[in-house]
Amino acid sequence: MTRQAYGVADVEQIPYDASTEAEPGALRQDAVTTANIRILDPAIVSPSFGQLQQFRQYYQFPRDLDVDRYTVDGKTTDTVVAVRELNQSGLGDGTTWYNRTVVYTHGYGVVAAYGNRRSADGQPVFLESGIPSSGSLGDFEPRVYFGEFSPGYSIVGAPKSADPIELDYPSGATQGSTEGTSQVYTTFTGDGGPKLDNWFTRLIYALKFQSEQVFLSNAVNSDSQILYDRDPKTRVEKVAPYLTLDSDAYPAVVDGRLKWIIDGYTTSSSYPYSSTRSLSESIADTYTPAPAYAVDDINYIRNSVKATVDAYDGSVSLYTWDKTDPIIASWQKVFPTELKPMSEMSAQLMSHVRYPADLFKVQRSVLGQYHVTDAGSWYQRDNAWRAPNDPTSPASNTTLQPPYYLTMQIPGTDNPAYSLYSTFIPNRTGAESRSVATGYLAVDSDAGSGKGEVADGYGKLRLLTLPNNVPGPGQVQNIFNSDTNVANQLALLTRGDTSVERGNLLTLPVGGGLLYVQPVYVRSSGETTYPLLRKVLVSFGDKIAFEDTLDAALDSLFGGDSGASAGDTGVPPEDSGDTTGGDTGTDTGGNNGTGGDTGGTASNPALEQALADANQALQDRAAAYAKNDLVAAAQADARLQDAVERAVAASAAG
Repeated sequence: MTRQAYGVADVEQIPYDASTEAEPGALRQDAVTTANIRILDPAIVSPSFGQLQQFRQYYQFPRDLDVDRYTVDGKTTDTVVAVRELNQSGLGDGTTWYNRTVVYTHGYGVVAAYGNRRSADGQPVFLESGIPSSGSLGDFEPRVYFGEFSPGYSIVGAPKSADPIELDYPSGATQGSTEGTSQVYTTFTGDGGPKLDNWFTRLIYALKFQSEQVFLSNAVNSDSQILYDRDPKTRVEKVAPYLTLDSDAYPAVVDGRLKWIIDGYTTSSSYPYSSTRSLSESIADTYTPAPAYAVDDINYIRNSVKATVDAYDGSVSLYTWDKTDPIIASWQKVFPTELKPMSEMSAQLMSHVRYPADLFKVQRSVLGQYHVTDAGSWYQRDNAWRAPNDPTSPASNTTLQPPYYLTMQIPGTDNPAYSLYSTFIPNRTGAESRSVATGYLAVDSDAGSGKGEVADGYGKLRLLTLPNNVPGPGQVQNIFNSDTNVANQLALLTRGDTSVERGNLLTLPVGGGLLYVQPVYVRSSGETTYPLLRKVLVSFGDKIAFEDTLDAALDSLFGGDSGASAGDTGVPPEDSGDTTGGDTGTDTGGNNGTGGDTGGTASNPALEQALADANQALQDRAAAYAKNDLVAAAQADARLQDAVERAVAASAAG
């Protein structure tokens, strides 16, 4: 009954005899998956989006960005997406009531970057960017009056006879420049809020928002509208308070509009014989904090509704998604015109619908115990699992690793699909704890692109059961952190005023085993600081590789030829002379170490020699430690230090 109540009764368990041997050519059958591996971490690159695409201090991007997919040049690619929203705190001395309420009223545009690419110097490669917006997403309404960071209220809609007073965007702006720019203004023309066309209405809203200017200001006229309740989740909650909403509203360009998509759940705590658990505790992870007090116990959940909120006019649409759910069927009888049938969803909207992460996390929590169907084993808890802790979090932080969206082909399927996955490790503590991977749960998250029709396979849960010799995420992260070669290269990356940030540790069932991929970012500690993707760590079995590009790392890991190309192949800098498909060019993030970006150093023989000496010292040091020869290791350390100092001096000399 628990499996039925949480929608996991039909999970397909697939024995996966994962190999731990990295054989040459092992990825040849997984070429599509390999080409779509996301190396851009949406939880790290927000500062990069801000430095490169914010343009003005009164704009902002969220801390954690969203992952979606778009079709570009006939190919569907995973993208990292962010909305450029308003940040009134950036106005500084200009934060008057007039500016806050009637001038700075909305954000502008969406920024999207390829998930599997990076530029020569480690920056994101954008497929939609700029002000005004341009790129591969087509024409759409870019103004964001309703967003996650919109002001509490704004007054919009100047009369047709008057000049617009709402700032639209800075014309001709470039990042960090104020010269040669002008301001473009606009007037809101939608139907987004009540009209302030009489003194009584103005008085009511002056009292509501505790501002006499709403009643007295000359900027308020009979054509004015007041916009409030502007957060997408708040608007859906107002329309459908009987729904429990997913913790993440994500943006998508749909049919010429920018819309927020939100998953709605129907829940109950009265399903017969079903295990009860806290919803908020089940979905807590690195991105979703657990509450201090959980009061949301459930024992039944369904993703019954897909909701959209138009970013321009705030209009809310609710679509019935799960026709078999009796709870939403009952609400539909109460509100017959509020819930639209799935058949009214457009093809573009369907192409951006995804399997919700919160539902998946609840199901992951349930399957940690209820993947066992043998009564004896279930009661003895001898095969209980749990999600691993996030290996990239500080040691004091024991939050769970979040699930990740990736386009990949799961073993047992015929084609790659946009999927959501998570791993399992044994649910043991103390001396009995082993962080080997025991299971791999994935769900097909691609609803297809048919109008009002869900693609076959959407929502299908597959659980790969693994042998007990496959390293789990925590073990792999420990290997990465303790490897002497990796540690020495990271030490070179962190010299001076730079620091290293490890990105999300992804796990992919390819090559007959589990492949781990982790991007490594370098951030300067100067006045202008944002992370640049410099290196990629990969692991398969007990082997690891650490290279400038994912493609080079995979080839190194699989005996010189992985059999497939990664998505960051063929993105070299202009005129670099690079023929390897790797990422060369001038290193602006402080990487003069071995395996770093070496393009642009050909005219500096002293620097080249210092790098070569450092590389040899690193190899000698690793060999000495392998033989437990501490004397030779100390000698190699001294040569390494000398080489680093010479490299720094040569680099400074040009």
